[in-house]
Amino acid sequence: MDKTNEEDILWSVAKNCFSKLGHVDSVVYMIDDSGKKLIQKAAHGPKSLNEKLIKDPIEIPIGSGITGTVASTGVYELINDTSKEPRYLEDTSNKINNSSERLSEICVPISQDNQIYGVLNCEHPEKDFFTEQHVKMLSVIASICALKIKSIRDGEALLEKQENLIKIREEMVELRLKVLNTQLHPHFVFNALNSIQYFIYQENKRLALDYLSTFSKLIRFYLNQLDKDTIPLKDEIEMLNRYLKLQRLRYEGIFEFSIKIDSGEEHLNDAVIPSFVIQSLLDNIVESSVYFAKNKQFLTVNFNLSNSKVDITIQDQKCDGSSEEKFKKDVEPWKEQVEILNSVKQYNIDKELSFVKEPESCIRKISLQLPNLH
Repeated sequence: MDKTNEEDILWSVAKNCFSKLGHVDSVVYMIDDSGKKLIQKAAHGPKSLNEKLIKDPIEIPIGSGITGTVASTGVYELINDTSKEPRYLEDTSNKINNSSERLSEICVPISQDNQIYGVLNCEHPEKDFFTEQHVKMLSVIASICALKIKSIRDGEALLEKQENLIKIREEMVELRLKVLNTQLHPHFVFNALNSIQYFIYQENKRLALDYLSTFSKLIRFYLNQLDKDTIPLKDEIEMLNRYLKLQRLRYEGIFEFSIKIDSGEEHLNDAVIPSFVIQSLLDNIVESSVYFAKNKQFLTVNFNLSNSKVDITIQDQKCDGSSEEKFKKDVEPWKEQVEILNSVKQYNIDKELSFVKEPESCIRKISLQLPNLH
């Protein structure tokens, strides 16, 4: 009962229990992870070479032989004469007094709460060696063994669950930092402040105040949203308007946008979507769209709402320096963020990218389906 791992438990049974019962050839089998076969894990007698080492360990398919049958049914079997038992499987590597003959066999399942973990298998050269008293004693040993194995496995499962939870939290923190780095990228902040400074130098107070107000609200929004996994869609759209408005002011004359709700506007006040999805995508799209632009670039963001999902279509028309390969490369960081969210939160965010080349331009389109988490 003081053992802390399965190997120690099984070898304790073999060394301390079988030996004191006067057994000469006993093996502990355990069902493998696939649940399809039994594997020899501990032994007392000829199969035991030394401390925790089995001679020529064998595997038995579940349902095969006497031991495999017990592993399948969970019911013990007592065989008084194996020479008359067609299911008997001989382990030729296991000899007693230079003889491979075993005439008595007893198999008891190691089970708890209808869960079979393995089988205690004992054999003896003499006929009619094992009795119902052996069955009772081995059943007690198997029950104690099963309880201990269940306790250890439950503890390991809990520990794994805790480790996965820690990993999920670390991944979410890393994701939030990545998104914040995207939203507050030094290049974006520097250019935003430069634009404000420019309007001040030009004594254009209205634009300077408008830009400063929008910029400060956007930064405040980013910081307030950092520790949240979801966001009301209404707030997300308001934030996207502010962000794209700043980009329009920053790239005056070469960038324009529109945000529309095509259907389902009655769901707007109740809709809630995952954070860190739309804005980080738009950041990648806008920056790559205007980088080589010589003509005005127009970005459209369309929403279709329902009670269970939010469909979003983002499309822009680009004329210079673009290709399908570059488009995929531009959105690769965003795709990694979506994969993390799908893995950690099970959001099942669906995405589809398309790239259409035209004679003088190209159309880049991304379709998203987000869960409505209201």
